[in-house]
Amino acid sequence: AGTKETAFVSAVAAAGLVHSVTRSCSAGNMTECSCDVTLRHGGSASEGWHWGGCSDDIHYGMSFSRKFLDVPLKNATGKSGLVAMDLHNNEAGRQAVAKLMSVDCRCHGVSGSCAVKTCWKTMSSFEKIGRFLKEKYENSIQISDRLKKKLRRKEKSQRKIPIGKEDLLYVNKSPNYCVEDQKLGIPGTQGRECNRTSQGPEGCNLLCCGRGYNTHVVRHVERCECKFVWCCYVRCRRCETMTDVHTCK
Repeated sequence: AGTKETAFVSAVAAAGLVHSVTRSCSAGNMTECSCDVTLRHGGSASEGWHWGGCSDDIHYGMSFSRKFLDVPLKNATGKSGLVAMDLHNNEAGRQAVAKLMSVDCRCHGVSGSCAVKTCWKTMSSFEKIGRFLKEKYENSIQISDRLKKKLRRKEKSQRKIPIGKEDLLYVNKSPNYCVEDQKLGIPGTQGRECNRTSQGPEGCNLLCCGRGYNTHVVRHVERCECKFVWCCYVRCRRCETMTDVHTCK
């Protein structure tokens, strides 16, 4: 607990709740909320645009996420610094959704001109929000485990640098996920199938943690080149393929 991975999971869960609830509000699937009505009749006539359509109203989604995820933490007995950290990371996820809101517009006018535009606010795709939070994960900040009321950086030399509301925080350094640890529930990567040609996280270089990999040939047998024969059955060939499979040592 308290690692940068749990920080990322907390933020993604809180952001996902905001995103899905807000989408449901905009789609009219919930009676408690709808589109953002505060923007109606607004805009800038002089600049040739006005608010219209259905703007995503993240206020209800944010509120719902706070009640669902934060209230149980606040009511927990034996509050610790980890609770303060979890609350911060939850909020960081929600702030990511708010930060990445954008404005979409549609043009109106003769022959496709943009004499007047109707604009509305919309959330970014969750993929984009996830990439933003992944970047925050990679630059997450370690904080002191001797927390009282205030979150502060572990590195004394950096304590004057403020902690941003979008930053992800962790207390404990991550365990070694390469090696099996049954107590921590870590399966390790031995025996995992990997991609020999990829440089990404699924590639053998990274996934096997430098231990190398084994290669074995797997035979696949399947029906192929199937044709309908009148009348009335399907005739297929039996195809065999041999593929190399790589697994971590």
